[in-house]
Amino acid sequence: MLPWKRVLRPLAALLLTAAVATLPAATAHAATAPSSGWNDFSCKPSTAHPHPVVLVHGTLGNSVDNWISLAPYLKDRGYCVYSLDYGQLTGVPLFHGLGPIDTSAEQLSAYVDKVLAATGATETDLVGHSQGGMMPRYYLKFLGGAAKVNALVGIAPDNHGATLSGLTNLLPYFPGAEDLVKATTPGLADQIPGSAFLTKLNAGGDTVPGVRYTVIATKYDEVATPWQSQYLSGSGVRNVLLQDLCPLDLSEHVAIGLFDRIAFHEVANALDPAHATATTCASAFS
Repeated sequence: MLPWKRVLRPLAALLLTAAVATLPAATAHAATAPSSGWNDFSCKPSTAHPHPVVLVHGTLGNSVDNWISLAPYLKDRGYCVYSLDYGQLTGVPLFHGLGPIDTSAEQLSAYVDKVLAATGATETDLVGHSQGGMMPRYYLKFLGGAAKVNALVGIAPDNHGATLSGLTNLLPYFPGAEDLVKATTPGLADQIPGSAFLTKLNAGGDTVPGVRYTVIATKYDEVATPWQSQYLSGSGVRNVLLQDLCPLDLSEHVAIGLFDRIAFHEVANALDPAHATATTCASAFS
């Protein structure tokens, strides 16, 4: 075995371990787990909440496990809530978001059309975690999504790439490493800073007209790093640091999307800014 391959294998294992470590143990199989009342295609949006909410999971997530807390939180507040699976690889159950991200955006496009047709709404709101907060921007920018989306809320989105606390910076030192990632998990390769996908996505500006953007970040993020790279520039953008809302909040990349009710309160504010209330540490109990 060539020397670089002996180094590459543990590096690849380290990258995968780092990614998997950002997920909790699967709470339930995506095909059989209860969805606590969401994904109800008979739901009709109310006058108070006219836009159905589509939840977009992160890398290695799925439509149930990523939203086991936020989906009921929004459902209890009167929203029609939906979630999809995207970026599936053949033979890889549960852990999705690994396919080419432009293809994943096409899956999101088809799902939004399905939700709009079922609910009779003209626009939806998108809430995404990690890749799920970044990938919809491709749909908005290149697949006509801007005409069908009112707001995009990104929770720890890797809008300008994910360095995994600098681990991806090591890839150029191992010939063939990046090609291996591209060949086996293109969705991961697309998220490496400087990738062709991210270059295309961010060329000409971060946003498109007519869509409200909210980014909710945590300074303890260890995946979408540096955390400031999550922020967007442009009109209609609100960038929020979780610790500015509650200095005591220690959530990192996974926790902010899975069960942080302070972040959830800010999501609710972003979905209904006309009735927003202050997000503080006390929001953890609301």
